[in-house]
Amino acid sequence: MAKLNKKAITALKLIVSFALLYFIFTKINFADVFKVIKTSNSTYLLAALVLLISSKLFAAFRLKAYFNQLQIPISHKSNLELYLLGMFYNLFLPGGIGGDAYKGYLIKKEFEITTKKVVTTLVIDRLSGLVLLFSYACVIAIFLNNAVLHDYKWLLISAIILTFSFAYAINRNFFRYLLPVFWKSVAYSALVQLAQLACVFFIMKAMAIDINNFSYLFVFLISSIVAVVPFTIGGFGSREITFLYGASIFGLNEDIAVALSLTFFMMTAIVSLFGVYYHFKQPDLKATAS
Repeated sequence: MAKLNKKAITALKLIVSFALLYFIFTKINFADVFKVIKTSNSTYLLAALVLLISSKLFAAFRLKAYFNQLQIPISHKSNLELYLLGMFYNLFLPGGIGGDAYKGYLIKKEFEITTKKVVTTLVIDRLSGLVLLFSYACVIAIFLNNAVLHDYKWLLISAIILTFSFAYAINRNFFRYLLPVFWKSVAYSALVQLAQLACVFFIMKAMAIDINNFSYLFVFLISSIVAVVPFTIGGFGSREITFLYGASIFGLNEDIAVALSLTFFMMTAIVSLFGVYYHFKQPDLKATAS
C-alpha cells in the first residue's frame, strides 16, 4: 500500500507538471521560446553554469556545517557526493524517496544519530535557504521601479528583519543544539542565493536581456520560493507558470521569461544528472568516520 501511494504521488506530480507546461504553451509561442534558447550566447551560458555549480557547492558546505555541529564525522568529499546524490533524487526520482529523505536515511544508517535530529537538521537547512530567498526578494522589490511596491518599502524592510528574527527564535527556542551554526548557515545561504542570482543574470546576458533586469531577478526569486512547494517534479512547471504570470504583471516579454526559466531548469538538470553515479555507487560515509 505504501509503495502504491508513493507511485500515485509521483504520478500526480508528473500530471501537474505537464498540465502546467501545457497551459503555459497555450499562452505563448513554443517555437519562439526555443528560438530564444537556441540563439543564446554560449559563453555567457557557460559562465551561468559555473555559477550554478558554485551555488550547489555553497549549499553542500552549509549542510556540512550542520553535520559538524551534530558531531557527524563526514569528509568534504563524501558530503559533496551525498549532496549530489540528493540533487539527483530530488529531480529525477521524486515522490516517496526524495533527496533529503534519502540523505537523512544514509546519515542515520552510518552514524549514531537520532532520526529526530537528522530530520530537524535537513528541515532547518532548507529553512535557512528560504529565509535568504525571501530576504533577497524583498531587497530587490525595494529597488524595483514599481509604483505599487514603492509604497511598501518600509514594510519590506520590516519583513526582512522579522523573517531573520523569526528564524533565529525558532533555532534558539526549539533547536538550540543547532544555534551555534545559525549565522554561518545564513552566510552560506547568502552565497548560495547570490550565486544563483548571478547565474540568472548571465543567462539574461546570454539572451541579450538588457532592460528590466531587476524585474526578471525578482520573478526568479519568487519562482524559486514557489518551486520549493513539492507539488511538481523538481519545481518543473511551477517555476515556469510563475515566470509567465510574473512577466504579465511586470510587463516583461513572456517568451523570454519562460525561456529563462527553462534554461535555468535545464542547467540544474544537467548538474543533478551527475548524481546518478552515486545511485549505483553510494558514497562511502562509514570510511570517513574513522
